[in-house]
Amino acid sequence: DTMRRVVRQSKFRHVFGQAVKNDQCYDDIRVSRVTWDSSFCAVNPRFVAIIVDASGGGAFLVLPLHKTGRIDKSYPTVCGHTGPVLDIDWCPHNDQVIASGSEDCTVMVWQIPENGLTLSLTEPVVVLEGHSKRVGIVAWHPTARNVLLSAGCDNAIIIWNVGTGEALINLDDMHVDMIYNVSWNRNGSLICTASKDKKVRVIDPRKQEIIAEKEKTHEGARPMRAIFLADGNIFTTGFSRMSERQLALWNPKNMEEPIALHEMDTSNGVLLPFYDPDTNIIYLCGKGDSSIRYFEITDESPYVHYLNTFSSKEPQRGMGFMPKRGLDVNKCEIARFFKLHERKCEPIIMTVPRKSDLFQDDLYPDTAGPEAALEAEEWFEGKNADPLLISLKHGYIPGKNRDLKVVKKNILDNKPAANKKSDLTNAPKKAADASNPQNEAKLDEIFKELKSIKDMISNQDERISKLEQQMAKMGD
Repeated sequence: DTMRRVVRQSKFRHVFGQAVKNDQCYDDIRVSRVTWDSSFCAVNPRFVAIIVDASGGGAFLVLPLHKTGRIDKSYPTVCGHTGPVLDIDWCPHNDQVIASGSEDCTVMVWQIPENGLTLSLTEPVVVLEGHSKRVGIVAWHPTARNVLLSAGCDNAIIIWNVGTGEALINLDDMHVDMIYNVSWNRNGSLICTASKDKKVRVIDPRKQEIIAEKEKTHEGARPMRAIFLADGNIFTTGFSRMSERQLALWNPKNMEEPIALHEMDTSNGVLLPFYDPDTNIIYLCGKGDSSIRYFEITDESPYVHYLNTFSSKEPQRGMGFMPKRGLDVNKCEIARFFKLHERKCEPIIMTVPRKSDLFQDDLYPDTAGPEAALEAEEWFEGKNADPLLISLKHGYIPGKNRDLKVVKKNILDNKPAANKKSDLTNAPKKAADASNPQNEAKLDEIFKELKSIKDMISNQDERISKLEQQMAKMGD
């Protein structure tokens, strides 16, 4: 109540949320029924992607934003995974590139054609294999090109260079229990994680060390979330011992006590936080709730200020959050959500009503643009850079996206070529010997993979014949 009693001057006190008209929704979509606490939806200024139910594998829809209305059942999907897709994330530096993590233990990166799909997409640009259990989290680096993080139910976090298809950092001994979420900080030098052991950890991924952690961030047993704010503080959502939903603010330099801790209500849906670093507003969307609550984070007590709640009738199955550059600045739009129902996706627009038609620069400070500040190699070598900012004064004009090219490092590149006799004689004997065990290991690996694929195919064959028998019976 104290959060509501104080009337405080804020330009966001009167944020006005409104669902769009029916004909601007995306209808007849079979939203995934997988029990997993991800948002099932990812959006950028060109496309909305939604994880859908798929028979025998995993798939997601990618729709151009303007393709509203009823979506045909035969509309093409992205369907290369052999198990359900659990999480998707658009690349912040290329609006045609999206990553997906799946129950099949792989991460796949896809290039979507400029005008959307005309045929189903089954061939990813690159498959990233390294997790031993399902991959429930994928998150692109905010400022370095082609750097992607994935976290799996093997409690490992892997950071990939997508440009070469290699895993460059593997943090597999920091979490003893399931990882609920991972968040990069503003310049991508640190990550924070929330885990089933009720700890929030702040990790320097390149040094591979935990630099801060807090036990029992929230005492309750239900899932938590932790995200970095622009100033380096951490915002968490979770549950109290009495199963009340809580939100808290922490300073990673001193995690003893929270800067602020508020109890909210006694619902059991996990609160998914969506954060806008430009306005310092956090939107909380509970899975299964029918409301979006929003709060402003400031430097003065009580630090987390309740602003308002947008309520609707239908509960949400998931939620997509548009990056700032995809908003309509002429309508003073400060956020746009894509709310998933059972069978549709409904955009919800948040605006700050203003009388003037001029560009409202206090609502739209320069925001993160689509250009990467660093190349992957620079980041892995230890460089940091803040996001490159752009002005939204004339709206966002998308540039040309370059195609994602994956340069696989050839294992044979660094071996002497057989036809150069003279080189071979000069090559030290050791090098030749060393390559043999490597070759054997590689052969072993290939045999194992072949065997597992063959096993999988024979299992699928059995399953097919069983299903055919069932169909035949039903036909009789």
